[in-house]
Amino acid sequence: MLLYKYKTAVFTIALLITGIALQSCHHAENAGDQKEEKFQVTDSLLNSLLIDTVKEASALSEINLTGSIAPDETKMVKIFPMVSGIAQDVHVQLGDLVSKGQTLAVMKSAEMAGFTKDYISSEADVRSTKRAFESTQDLYKSGLASQKDFEQAQSDYQKAMAESKRAGAVININKSNEQGYIIKSPISGFVIEKNLTDNTQVRADNSQNLFTIADLSDVYVLINIYESDIASVQTGDPVRITTLSYPDKVFEGKIDKIYDMLDPDNKVVKARVRIANPGNKLKPQMFANVTIKAKSGENLPVINTRALIFDNDKNYVVVVDGKAHARIQEINIAKRVEDRAYIRSGLKPGDRIVASRQVYLFESLKD
Repeated sequence: MLLYKYKTAVFTIALLITGIALQSCHHAENAGDQKEEKFQVTDSLLNSLLIDTVKEASALSEINLTGSIAPDETKMVKIFPMVSGIAQDVHVQLGDLVSKGQTLAVMKSAEMAGFTKDYISSEADVRSTKRAFESTQDLYKSGLASQKDFEQAQSDYQKAMAESKRAGAVININKSNEQGYIIKSPISGFVIEKNLTDNTQVRADNSQNLFTIADLSDVYVLINIYESDIASVQTGDPVRITTLSYPDKVFEGKIDKIYDMLDPDNKVVKARVRIANPGNKLKPQMFANVTIKAKSGENLPVINTRALIFDNDKNYVVVVDGKAHARIQEINIAKRVEDRAYIRSGLKPGDRIVASRQVYLFESLKD
C-alpha cells in the first residue's frame, strides 16, 4: 500500500513537470511569433507610406553675396537743359511720383524768346515769299517774267518753308508759354535725382542733368561677385533677395546678365537680376542680401530632406527592397540646399526610400 502511494506521487510530479515544460515552450513560441511580427513590413503598411524615388541632379551650392537696388535702365530718363536761363518755379521734389507730360519746372530764358522770334519771322517770310512766288508764276505764264525770275521766286519760297519747319521743330522741342520755358516729364515714374531749385542759373552746355525720372515697377539688383565665386555663377541661376527694410519679404529672380568688366576698386564683377517691384517697395541704392543657387557641375543622387533620419551623429534612410522588405541604410550627405540633400554615398539614382513615418520604421527595424 505504501509502495502504491509512492508511485502515485512520483507520477503526479512528473505530469506537473511535463505540463510546466510544455507551457513554457508554448509561451516561448508565442513570444517568438510576437517578436517576428514586430519587425515584419507588410504590403498594406508600405501602401500607407509615402515612397520617394532617388533622382540624379547637378548639385547646387548656395553663394551668399551682397548687392544694391538700381532702376531699370530701359525705364529711366535723364532730363538735360536744352536752353540757358533761370529756374523760376520748380514743381516737384526728390521722390515724387510724376506722370507723363507733367510740368517739372519753368525757366525764364532769353534763348527761348529768340526761338519764338525766329519762328514768327519765318512764318512771315513764308507768307511773303509765297505771294511773290505766286505772282511771278502768273507773270511767267503770261510771258511777262523771265524763267530766271520765276526760279528765283520759287527758290526763295522753298527756303522760307525750310526755315519755318526748322523754327517750328525748335519750338516743339522747347515747349514754352507766356511764363517761360517748360520742363516736362517724358515718362511716368519717380523723381530719383533732382539738381534744380528755384533761381538756379542753368546753362545749355552744362553736363549735369536737371532731373532723373525712373519707372520702378521693375528694378535691377546689381550683385557684387567676388573673384573666387565668378566661375560658379552663371546666367540663369536662380536668386533669392532680401533687404534690411523688408527682412521677412523674399524677392526671387534669375541672373539675366553678368558684366565682363572687373571693378578695379572693389575687385568684383557685377551681375544683374531684374525683379518685379509691386508697391514700389524697393528703392534705388537700397542694400540687398543675395543668395545664389549655383550649379557645382557635379551630378549626385538627390532626395528630399523629409526622408532623412538622424541618429547618433549619423544620417540614415529606410530603403524599400523588393515588394515588401525594408532595410536601414546609412548615407553620407555631400550638401544640403533648402529641402534637398545631395548624397555622397549610400544611395544611387532609382533607389526607393520611405518618406513618411520613417522614424517609426527605423526604430522597429533597429531592434
